[in-house]
Amino acid sequence: MGLTITWIGHSCFKIEKDGFAIVTDPYEDGYVPGLAPLKETANLVLTSHGHGDHNARSKVKLTEGKASPFRVSRIETWHDEVRGAKRGPNTIHIIKTDGFRIAHLGDLGCELEKDQIEQLRGLDVCLIPVGGHYTIDGVQAAELVRRIEPRTVIPMHYRDDEDGFGFDVISPVDVFADEFGSVLRTGQSVFDADDVPDEQVVILRPRDLRS
Repeated sequence: MGLTITWIGHSCFKIEKDGFAIVTDPYEDGYVPGLAPLKETANLVLTSHGHGDHNARSKVKLTEGKASPFRVSRIETWHDEVRGAKRGPNTIHIIKTDGFRIAHLGDLGCELEKDQIEQLRGLDVCLIPVGGHYTIDGVQAAELVRRIEPRTVIPMHYRDDEDGFGFDVISPVDVFADEFGSVLRTGQSVFDADDVPDEQVVILRPRDLRS
């Protein structure tokens, strides 16, 4: 398939196929502890909401002229449990190519409606926030995974004290990972869709850690 997903850091990923690149939720310089300033080139930028750690479109240089192999659809949700009263809306992006479906859940902070769950069932890859405080927490994220049953889950938006990234108020990935019996910690930043592991949960390492 030639599809790769690179975790740049926080909720920012680069999804590439056939020379076309999508960057999701780019962050402003200095917003996310432990991450280096973002310098990316892409054909398309997708953002889940307007906060500075997810909406730094100016940090991504856009290039044109390449036909996209992707189709993108959206599910409108909330950034909190009170229908946006605290933090506003959140957009889930579903990215499709050649029958392969990826969902980036953004800063999901609410329970999903039944029809929204149905739209997410059977994903090939789900990029899901797990840190809590600003989003659903690790236990809630695990329950959602059990409901939508994606083939592969890549957690995001959490804290890692060993590598020194993430906001102090959010939890480490272990709260989420401990809910599953099969977890792969790769130590790499790239997921290759042509080499899907047996483990459902794949923990990547941010590419752009501050040195």
